[in-house]
Amino acid sequence: MFSPIGIFDSGYGGLTVMREIIKTLPQYDYIYLGDNARSPYGPRSFEAVYKYTLQAVEWLFNNNCQLVILACNTSSAKALRTIQQKDLQNIAPEKRVLGVIRPLTECVGIYTLNRHIGILGTAGTVASRSYPIEINKFFPDITVIQEACPIWVPLVENGEYSSDGADYFIRKHLDNIFKIDPKIDAIVLGCTHYPLLLNKIRKFIPSNVNIISQGEIVSHSLVDYLKRHSEMEIKLSKNANLQFFTTDSTEIFDSQASIFLGKIVKSEKVGY
Repeated sequence: MFSPIGIFDSGYGGLTVMREIIKTLPQYDYIYLGDNARSPYGPRSFEAVYKYTLQAVEWLFNNNCQLVILACNTSSAKALRTIQQKDLQNIAPEKRVLGVIRPLTECVGIYTLNRHIGILGTAGTVASRSYPIEINKFFPDITVIQEACPIWVPLVENGEYSSDGADYFIRKHLDNIFKIDPKIDAIVLGCTHYPLLLNKIRKFIPSNVNIISQGEIVSHSLVDYLKRHSEMEIKLSKNANLQFFTTDSTEIFDSQASIFLGKIVKSEKVGY
């Protein structure tokens, strides 16, 4: 039976997580769903993000996914807990939904000597305070400073992530966060779009600052999860198949997604 791992994002950013997961676990089948018609999620209310995310999760469940990963920081921050604690028991108690924030916050302490960390994220992720709350659970000695970077996702999705014009907006937010706390020695890219801005970010921060991206951390966390939950692992099909779906134009999605994933993508349009 075809039983893929579902990966959801509001747009393309989750493909940077998917890329690392496939690299680590290439044998599994995967379905990627991008809600590009309603992207970005960052400025939207908690209620809207929760509603949209739940719709996506239900669609993936209906397409035989036993396990869904919210490869979107905004969805992980604003919707994951409610879906896990309230909705799963009603719609699919045997299935599971995981996010991208918890795996990173569990290990973030190894990246900082000064115990001062900066979080760069969307307005929604920053407003939720999910990162400071989760980091404090594991590392109460770490000081966390957040900076909302609302223009960064549009820069990436409009193909401007490597342009000279992006420099102003990248530098502006990096200057802001280091002005607040010059002791920061680790920066978390709290949005899955931001790895495409990595070269720009390195250009404007001190060389001793660690940049923490989620993809590799989430992929290794998934390996650990499947080892600990054999009852889930045996349900997952292993034919190395990849399927891609978008709620918007497939032509635009395929063009952009190929950049994020690093390989040619052919998608189908869905409505739900």
